[in-house]
Amino acid sequence: MADYELTGKTVLVTGGAGFIGSHVLDHLIGKGASVVVFDNLSSGRMEFIEHHLDSDDLTMIKGDLLDTDAIDAACKGVDMVFHLAANPDVRLGAVDTRVHFDQNITATYNLLEAMRKACVPNIAFTSTSTVYGEADMVPTPEDYGPLVPISLYGASKLACEALITSYSHTFDMRACIFRFANIVGERSTHGIIVDLIEKLRNDPDNLEILGDGRQSKSYLYVTSCVDAVLFAVEHSDEQVNIFNIGSEDTIDATGIGEIVVDEMGLEDVEFTYTGGSRGWKGDVPRMMLSVDRVKAIGWHPDTSSGDSVRSTVRVLLK
Repeated sequence: MADYELTGKTVLVTGGAGFIGSHVLDHLIGKGASVVVFDNLSSGRMEFIEHHLDSDDLTMIKGDLLDTDAIDAACKGVDMVFHLAANPDVRLGAVDTRVHFDQNITATYNLLEAMRKACVPNIAFTSTSTVYGEADMVPTPEDYGPLVPISLYGASKLACEALITSYSHTFDMRACIFRFANIVGERSTHGIIVDLIEKLRNDPDNLEILGDGRQSKSYLYVTSCVDAVLFAVEHSDEQVNIFNIGSEDTIDATGIGEIVVDEMGLEDVEFTYTGGSRGWKGDVPRMMLSVDRVKAIGWHPDTSSGDSVRSTVRVLLK
């Protein structure tokens, strides 16, 4: 199969007003694609895409993937879908067991049905490192198994992957599935960096960190992540392509706290810990993905976990 060219294509981006989705929108319009954003604005924000609202290359649809008529209409005339809409709150699954089933699995099924009926042949899906669960091989490659997620969020994303791969083979679609490390950067709305900044704004002398502070994970800046996604979409040639996307090192929770303290110009901050090896039920304390597969087709991470965290703190403090 020849390289897939996004220039001149009409692309639907679900969750396109969200943190990562809005950066996908930026990159796609920069490549000369026409983009239809489909977002219910539950976590997405119009301010993230307002710089494109006057562009002839953007159509904004406020819609919900649980509304089958709305997504059926949005898929008409589309060449490709970037599916980012989801409920990304891993911790929420321990309190609300239904939310990830509805907003991730059912939503993805509705989208795939709409694509099937409209004959949309290509999908890119943002999955997660949490599908691996607590892998005993770190860095973890894409062919690691069995996949045993320990959070309902991870389980829902793995179910979505299965739906996408089966639809691809049954209905002759082409899929790119991306298992993300922790993606951070401008427009971040949740996660450890946002939480720690908020805690220090409320109490500049004390910083509580969930768990024991030794949870060690990989972080990648959002623009690098989206660059990897679009590169892989354009240069992968299997019917189903699965790629890990992340940096090639890790940083622990205490290290992130130290960067936040440093960038906020604070001194003599006392660090306290809630204890235990996990920050919450379903937290994976150690995560780093092997990115050899995406490197093999020509993309390489250009930033470390620490640099990604520091850049994020700086842009969020602005």
